[in-house]
Amino acid sequence: MSNKNSSTKAKWRLGALLPLGAALSGVTFAAEPPADTTASEGQEVIMEDVKVKANREKKANLVKGYQAKTNTTAVKTDTKLIDLPQSLTVITQDLIKDQNMQSIADTIRYVPGVGIAQGEGNRDTPIFRGNSSTSDMYVDGIRDDVQYFRDLYNIERVDVLKGPNAMVFGRGGSGGLINRATKMADWSNTHEMNVQFGSFDKYRLTGDFDHAINDSFAVRLTSMWENSRSYREGFDAGRWGVNPTVSWRPSDQTKVTLGYEHYEDDRVADRGISSFRGRPVKTDASTFFGDPDRSPTGTTVDSFNAVLDHDFGGGVSVRNRTRYAIYDKFYQNIFPGAVNAAGNQVAISAYNDKNQRENFFNQTDLTFALDTGPFKHKFLTGMEFGYQETDNFRNTGYFTDIGLNATSVNVSLADPIYKGNIAFRQSASDANNHGVATTAAGYVQDQIQLGKHWQAIMGVRYDRFEVDFRNNRNGQNFATNDDLVSPRGGLIFKPFSDDFSLYANYSIAYVPRAGEQLASLAVSNQALKPEEFRNYELGAKWDITPDLSTTLAFFQLDRLNALATDPNNSAVSFLVDGQRTRGIELGLSGNITDAWKVIGGYAYQNAEITKSLSASALAGATLAQVPEHTFSLWNRYDITQQWGVGLGSIYRSKMYAATNNTVTLPGFLRFDAAVYYKATKNIQLQVNIENLLDKEYYASAHNNNNITPGSPIAINGGVSIKF
Repeated sequence: MSNKNSSTKAKWRLGALLPLGAALSGVTFAAEPPADTTASEGQEVIMEDVKVKANREKKANLVKGYQAKTNTTAVKTDTKLIDLPQSLTVITQDLIKDQNMQSIADTIRYVPGVGIAQGEGNRDTPIFRGNSSTSDMYVDGIRDDVQYFRDLYNIERVDVLKGPNAMVFGRGGSGGLINRATKMADWSNTHEMNVQFGSFDKYRLTGDFDHAINDSFAVRLTSMWENSRSYREGFDAGRWGVNPTVSWRPSDQTKVTLGYEHYEDDRVADRGISSFRGRPVKTDASTFFGDPDRSPTGTTVDSFNAVLDHDFGGGVSVRNRTRYAIYDKFYQNIFPGAVNAAGNQVAISAYNDKNQRENFFNQTDLTFALDTGPFKHKFLTGMEFGYQETDNFRNTGYFTDIGLNATSVNVSLADPIYKGNIAFRQSASDANNHGVATTAAGYVQDQIQLGKHWQAIMGVRYDRFEVDFRNNRNGQNFATNDDLVSPRGGLIFKPFSDDFSLYANYSIAYVPRAGEQLASLAVSNQALKPEEFRNYELGAKWDITPDLSTTLAFFQLDRLNALATDPNNSAVSFLVDGQRTRGIELGLSGNITDAWKVIGGYAYQNAEITKSLSASALAGATLAQVPEHTFSLWNRYDITQQWGVGLGSIYRSKMYAATNNTVTLPGFLRFDAAVYYKATKNIQLQVNIENLLDKEYYASAHNNNNITPGSPIAINGGVSIKF
């Protein structure tokens, strides 16, 4: 036999063995003999060379337009939204782009039951079911709890969870939380740049470059630069960020992702305008109160992230996440106070504050499946370790032109800018603190298939949470040690089909006495029980079509162990069950047709103080900045393959600026719009119009005399280029 024939026979024998190898390894092989080739005993058959190709398994696309079918944040496993006994909204990448979202405030506009506070012009402050928060922020499921303004340049989606979530996330999350899922190297070969420009001298540039080096390695770089002004006189903002990530797949079962982000945000701390006789003062929306030139706020964030995923097979997998982040923030504000009785002068005060925090968190989650008789289980068990070191230093502003110890000055309401001398130094009550908080937690969760119609989610988490606190001004040391047990139970009933579910949910969360920012602790309250929040929720979820979902939720959120001060004697404090929010939430998201996408919702909230907490928070009062009714609806309709339009409306009923209920922010109805033009396969032009009808309204507040006027009509254009 010739050498050539010997070689071909070897190839044929190899081809005969390949299916066995494929069965053993799970690798698909593309090899077929020619259709007209047969072999008989003693006859040689010449075959073509066998080509071997490994195909990596591709996951189904579970996000379409504005609808997400599954979520991995709420219970830490990939679970269908219709099987989650909880109210949550997923802000998808398509929605982020269509509405030109760039901030946390942008993401919650169309989320029922969630509002936004002013945050003194230096931080994100969402309001969940009556509870404002500056710390219930997460990145890929790990705490990002420092007070600053976040950007969405490196974000794939935003998960907004309502109700306490301590079983998964630990302390805090009293009314809800926001989780940002970042863009990571994922072999998608995305290459995109976006240039934006618009009203009030806005300029912004973003980039997203994902590149697959080979089947085992991929790299990604997301970046952003922005320089913008505002409708508010004297305001400007500059920020930039870079976030490189690299992913490595040593095998089909294992993936490692490493990432680093550097982010800087510098802007004017704008605390808005004052009020007079129960309403915001009559002034132009652009009028700045205080001094924008001496009200800077700046934040620098450096974070390092690592994720290890391994699938053992048979329904067993493990994930380990590590995040180390350094935050450096400074802000100073010259801001307004009360207007005098004559209505012609306004008080101006000032202070500055420096905060530094170092966070280290490590989480390990093990998931596995198990059948016990007729019941199917998906177990999650995990542990978390955290270390947070915080330094706070605050100075009071003294107006030395009128007195060495003057902490406020009156200026004309017609021209509320103060340009006089201000000296910043510590007062007797200013913070100079150092704190260390440590967390050691373990948790277990069981998602149970009880039969054809019933499911349950049961879980409990234990946190050992310790805070060591030092007042550097007087050398006092304080400490708290809390053992927090956070249960959650949910029941799902599908009476008709998998497209419709009814659910009930109960959960608990705690806020320790060091406060949500771990910045205040005293001898008088270090031994008190943590504040406790209990949430009861009933709801229904319905996938009207495979691409369109609607939700309904009835809830009650109670705040227990609130620290109250006797209204008649400020020296007397005690604990009360002092706050309750009851409400209804309706949500809609998805695609009515392939050309028509929608998202929206309605919320009714009755949020009140049930027992007096202080002289300015009396029983029966409505919680601050919680409107009774909110409604939102956004539509995008693609007229042709090239042209699309967007139209949205936002309604908010009146609300109070503070818990003393003396200042009312009127309700409003605002419209937004957009136009989309796809010039080529890779080039899209987009114009977004905020406040289309130029409605006068008040967007948010911090208290009775820090009220932010809403923006007049603003137009932003952008060009997106893919390559």
